[in-house]
Amino acid sequence: MRYRSAAGRWVLLATVLGSSLAFIDGTVVNIALPTIGRDLGAGAAGLQWTVNGYALSLASLVLLGGSLGDRFGRRRVFLIGVTWFALASLLCGLAPTIELLIAARILQGVGGALLTPGALAILEASFDPDDRSRAVGAWSGLGGIGGALGPFLGGWLVEIGSWRWIFLINVPVAALVLWVAARHVPESRDPAAARTFDVPGLLTCAIGLGGLTYGFTAWPADGPGDPVVLGTLAAGVAGLLAFVLAERRSAHPMLPLGIFRSTAFSGANAVTFLVYAANGGVFFLVVINLQVVAGFTALAGGLALLPITVLMLLLSARSGALAQRTGPRLPMTVGPLVCAVALIWLSMVGPGAAYLVDVLPPVIVFGLGLSLLVAPLTATALGALDDSRAGIASGVNNAVARAAGLLSVAVLPLAAGLGAGSLTDPAELAPVYRTSMLICAGLMAGGAILAWLLVPARLTAKTPSFCDPCAPPLLGAEPSGPVESR
Repeated sequence: MRYRSAAGRWVLLATVLGSSLAFIDGTVVNIALPTIGRDLGAGAAGLQWTVNGYALSLASLVLLGGSLGDRFGRRRVFLIGVTWFALASLLCGLAPTIELLIAARILQGVGGALLTPGALAILEASFDPDDRSRAVGAWSGLGGIGGALGPFLGGWLVEIGSWRWIFLINVPVAALVLWVAARHVPESRDPAAARTFDVPGLLTCAIGLGGLTYGFTAWPADGPGDPVVLGTLAAGVAGLLAFVLAERRSAHPMLPLGIFRSTAFSGANAVTFLVYAANGGVFFLVVINLQVVAGFTALAGGLALLPITVLMLLLSARSGALAQRTGPRLPMTVGPLVCAVALIWLSMVGPGAAYLVDVLPPVIVFGLGLSLLVAPLTATALGALDDSRAGIASGVNNAVARAAGLLSVAVLPLAAGLGAGSLTDPAELAPVYRTSMLICAGLMAGGAILAWLLVPARLTAKTPSFCDPCAPPLLGAEPSGPVESR
C-alpha cells in the first residue's frame, strides 16, 4: 500500500486506534491514582501495582503476542487482542476493590500484549518500502500521543464523572477498531514461523519480571531485609538468567538471541530501555506531583501535559521522514538530550508553581525531544531485521519498552528515597519527585550516548517484502522472505 492511498489510511486508522488503547491505558491511570487511592482505600504499594499489574503482563507476554501474529495471522491476533482488552477494561471499570482492580489490570495487559506488536507488524507487512518509515512515523506520532493524551483524558473524566470512566470509554473505541480492522486490514503472516510455543521462555520471563517488580515495590514498606523482598528479588534474577538459558537451548525460542547480532537492533533496544525507563518515571510522577505538591486539580494536571500530545501529533511523521533522509543516529542522539534538559527543568516544579512560567516551557521542550526521537527509534528497531521477522522485532522492542517502564515505576520511588512514605503526602512526595526527575534526566542522557555509539548513521537497505507472493517483487528486488497474505 501507499501512504497516501485510501487503503493505507484505513490501515493506519485501525493500527493507531488499537495501539492507542494500550498506550493510553499505560498513562491514563496515573492522573486518577489519588482519586482511586481515596475511593478504594489503597496505599502506595496498591497504587504502584495498579500501574505495574498492567505493565507486568504486557511486558511478559508481548514477545508471545508477536510470535502468535507471525504464526496465526497478524490481523487475527490483533482482533483477538482488541476484544480481550475491551472486556478487561469493562472489568476494571466495575472493580469494587483495589485487589480486583489490579487483577483486571493484569488481564488488560494480556490484551495489550496481543494487539500492540500486531499493529506494528501489520504496518511493516502492508506498506510499500518507500512509505514504510513515514507510516511508522505517523503511527508513532498518532499512536504514541495516546500515552501523552492519557493524563488529559483521565483528568477530564475524573472531573466530570468518575475514575471508572477511564476504563469504560475503551469499550466503544475497541468496537470501532474491530469494525475497521475486519473490513480494511489485510491478513499477513510469516510462513516460516515456528509451529511450537516456547513455554519455558514464557514462564521464566514472567517469573523474572514479576519477582523484580514485586520485590522493589515491597522494599520501601517492608525493608531490604524482609524475607519476602529478598526471596522475590532472588527469584526475579534467577528467572531472567533462566530465561536467557532457555532461549539459548530452545529450538524455537520466543526471543531468538541471534537477532541481537545486529548492532543496529541491539543499539535501538538499548536506547529504548533507557528512554522508556525515563518516560515511565515521568508520566507516573509528574501528574501526581502537579496535583499533590503543586496543588493542580486533576483536569489541570492532565491539561498541563497536552502540549506533548500536540507536538507529537504535528512533528512525529516529519521526524520519521527526516530520519529516513539523514539516518537515525543524529535524531536518536539529539532527541534524548533535549528531553534530559527538559527533565532537569521539570524537577524544579514545586509548591505554588505557575503553569505558564514553571510548567509549560519544560513540557514544550520535552515534547520536542520526544517528537524528534520516537519515530526514528521505532523505525530503526523494526528496520534492522528482515521483513519476515517484523512480528518478533516489534515484540522485542515493545517488551523492552514495557519492561523498562515497569521497573522504573517500581524502582524510582525507592531510589529517590520514598521509604515507607506516601505518594499522596506533599511533604514526602516533593523531594522524591525532584530526585526522580534528575535520575530520569540521567537515563535520557545515557540513551543519547548509546545512540551515538551503537546506532549506525544509516541502516543497510533491506530487501522489501510484499503482500502477494504471486505478484512481481516491489522495486524489482528479489524477495528474501515473502509475507504470506490473503
